[in-house]
Amino acid sequence: MTDAQETAADMPLRTPGGTPPDDGGTSAAEAPIPLLEPREGIPPVIADESALAEVIAAFAAGSGPVAVDAERASGYRYGQRAYLVQLRREGAGSALIDPVGCPDLSGLGEALSGVEWVLHAATQDLPCLREIGMVPTLLFDTELAGRLAGFPRVGLGAMVESVLGFVLEKGHSAVDWSTRPLPEPWLRYATLDVELLVDLRDSLEKELDRQGKLEWARQEFDAIASAPPAEPRKDPWRRTSGMHKVRRRRQLAVVRELWEARDRIAQRRDVSPGKVLSDAAIVEAALALPADAGALAALSGFGHRMGRRQLEQWQASVDRAKALPEARLPLPGQPVAGPPPPRAWADKDPAAAARLSAARTAVTALAERLNMPQENLIAPDAVRRLCWEPPKSPDADVVAAALTGYGARPWQVEQVTPALVATLVAKGE
Repeated sequence: MTDAQETAADMPLRTPGGTPPDDGGTSAAEAPIPLLEPREGIPPVIADESALAEVIAAFAAGSGPVAVDAERASGYRYGQRAYLVQLRREGAGSALIDPVGCPDLSGLGEALSGVEWVLHAATQDLPCLREIGMVPTLLFDTELAGRLAGFPRVGLGAMVESVLGFVLEKGHSAVDWSTRPLPEPWLRYATLDVELLVDLRDSLEKELDRQGKLEWARQEFDAIASAPPAEPRKDPWRRTSGMHKVRRRRQLAVVRELWEARDRIAQRRDVSPGKVLSDAAIVEAALALPADAGALAALSGFGHRMGRRQLEQWQASVDRAKALPEARLPLPGQPVAGPPPPRAWADKDPAAAARLSAARTAVTALAERLNMPQENLIAPDAVRRLCWEPPKSPDADVVAAALTGYGARPWQVEQVTPALVATLVAKGE
């Protein structure tokens, strides 16, 4: 263990403002210390079943929470699969596991069942961990903890620096983690990502407890751990960047055909869809409705580097869209369950617009008093739904029940119900 790492447990907790709490003798925050090497060095990458069995046994025998992280190859490969899993636990040290060589980590997941997993921005990593059999039953999300505690910057590097006083390397977060073999500097970076995660968790737990928010955080963590897998997105092609320019139904059909053709190719090649054809090129073709491959080649994104065969392939998608009967053309926008977009409220229901404006003001004021982002205090969608169809008798029990039905946790219901009741009563007079 380096001298720098030995001081981690002894450093005073730095509060959301960035300075240590007043302990009667602590001076201003010291300069952060670069964290350059893992305390036990870089562990070997586990890529076969026998080595994995040893890691499972070691981590099952460890004590306390387990730090967990995963690296993906977003922007390089198709999908969001994990290409490296990092773990650290007291008594077991750190481990780096290659999910390509060990695609089934359900045995490790089972060995850690009932153990608290410490993740940073858990909702980003949980889907890819679930794919390989790792599903936590208990978790602590250090990013969410930072939000609830009022830290202005909640990235892992910023949190480690502001809370523990160490600087993590930032250079390899967006590299192609599907590369094999993984370079040593990348493995060092990955190991350091879990090096102080449990220390960060412990400090944040103390800060949340000091602020009276620890139970709130536990309810949030439980909600994440118990949430079912996300449903597949309906009409994912509608999320193409630049779609706001596409207004006619025939043009929408071109976007859909090109997006779906691109997705099939990207999945077959195992590359990021953007490497096959850019969103900008899809939108350009939809707006232009080119008559043939020659006209398509003149558009931005379909330039000289693209071969004739590729151009004809994309033009075939355009032609399919152009040939669709009117009844099969996609409609503008998606059917929305629940209230319309807030920008339309003033025209559709001025009274609802007034309720929403007042409710947002009340929630913002309360969030500022509690020193947390308003979206963590209560989901904006819950407020919109409540204001669009308010209860006839907006007393505390009725509003609390409505918020619970919209997915609010008990602590959120307790905090925001009085303010929202007052707003609904005032705007209903």
